[in-house]
Amino acid sequence: MTNFDFIKLLTETEAMLEGHFELSSGFHSNQYFQCAKLLQYPDKAEIVAKKIAEQFNAEEIDIVVGPALGGVVIAYEVGRALKKRAIFAERKDSELLIRRGFEIKENEKVLIIEDVITTAKSAIETANLVKSLGGNVIGYGCIVDRSNGESGLEIKSIVKIAPELFNQKNCPMCQQNIKINKPGSRPKPILA
Repeated sequence: MTNFDFIKLLTETEAMLEGHFELSSGFHSNQYFQCAKLLQYPDKAEIVAKKIAEQFNAEEIDIVVGPALGGVVIAYEVGRALKKRAIFAERKDSELLIRRGFEIKENEKVLIIEDVITTAKSAIETANLVKSLGGNVIGYGCIVDRSNGESGLEIKSIVKIAPELFNQKNCPMCQQNIKINKPGSRPKPILA
């Protein structure tokens, strides 16, 4: 499949949406990727995961980790394609943790997989968690890379799309009073 074919697949499954969105990073955008809409189809999830996994075939990997919630299904599928263990990190009281009896062993080589990377905040947070547990991060992968190379990470993806991101103050959609959707999954910090 080409980049165009994957964009078509994202559009057909309503995983790529147009409108006015507040992303979990706090930025506003005219595009939103809800890859769960694509990943609800196991046959399509398998195709996408295999394409991501192919980019890491030369790497020595022990375990695939995806941050919840967006990374859970795709990390599992990439792990399956690579025939490696796949786990997820999840939040408890706003802290990202490895729970449910999962573990990352000392010096395990970890591949971090997400559905979409824009600011890479979750990927970096997951990497810090992996390192704190003694693991070695060997790479980052995702379905859609919206980071535009600004994350400082080397990200392997299926689709790279330069995002249109706006702060609320300079958002043209806010200035036009276009209703905003807030589909992001990252909880906002609790202020004391």
